[in-house]
Amino acid sequence: QVQLVESGGGLVQPGGSLRLSCAASGSIFSINAMGWYRQAPGKQRELVATITGGGSTNYADSAKGRFTISRDNAKNTVYLQMNSLRPEDTAVYYCNAAVRRAGVKIEYSYWGQGTQVTVSS
Repeated sequence: QVQLVESGGGLVQPGGSLRLSCAASGSIFSINAMGWYRQAPGKQRELVATITGGGSTNYADSAKGRFTISRDNAKNTVYLQMNSLRPEDTAVYYCNAAVRRAGVKIEYSYWGQGTQVTVSS
C-alpha cells in the first residue's frame, strides 16, 4: 500500500508563514503529479497547487505570489511554503499524489489525512 503523511500545520498570525510537508511511503514505483488541496468548514475541497514529476507547477489564483510548491523526488516528498498568510487561508490542507505502485501498470490517486492550518490573531 501507499501512505501519505502530512506535517507542518498549526496556528499562525496573519502575515506569518508555514511550511507543509507530505511524505509518501510504501510500495512506490513512481510518482507523477503531487499537489496540495484545502477544505475550509462548510466549503468544498479546492486546489491550492500542483507540481508534476518534471517540476512544472500550477497554482490557484488565491495562492499565486504567496505560496510555493516544491518536491524532492529522492524523498518522495512534496512541500508547500506559505507566506503572507490570511485568515481566509484557514482550512485543513490535504496532500495528493498520483502513484504507480510496484508491479502495477496504472496510477492511483492517494490522499493524506490532512493537517490543520489556522490563521488568526
